[in-house]
Amino acid sequence: QVQLVESGGGLVQAGGSLRLSCAASGRTFSSYSLGWFRQAPGKEREFVAVINWSGGSTNYPDSVKGRFTISRDNAKNTVYLQMNSLKPEDTAVYYCAAREGLGIPISQGRYDYWGQGTQVTVSS
Repeated sequence: QVQLVESGGGLVQAGGSLRLSCAASGRTFSSYSLGWFRQAPGKEREFVAVINWSGGSTNYPDSVKGRFTISRDNAKNTVYLQMNSLKPEDTAVYYCAAREGLGIPISQGRYDYWGQGTQVTVSS
């Protein structure tokens, strides 16, 4: 079993930056692919970023590519999401998720463990 706890959310003005963290406990962290997803009010949860077990492969949707960066520190059992040039449309609850095994899936159905989420609000 893996437990995930997100932190770092908050209120920021458009154009600003935030760094989200997700601390994991439980089984071997380094064997997991890790993803970030978000859900805005009235919308479905959507993929934001994913990183493989070593940190050598990442993927992003076009909506955040060039603005968001996912990284991980296996020694600290933590995955990060650096968010720059934030826009009001980035406002959502952000979730981290973990999946044991290879690959960098973007479908939320491929993930086994989820955090409770952290709110990010970007004001215009």
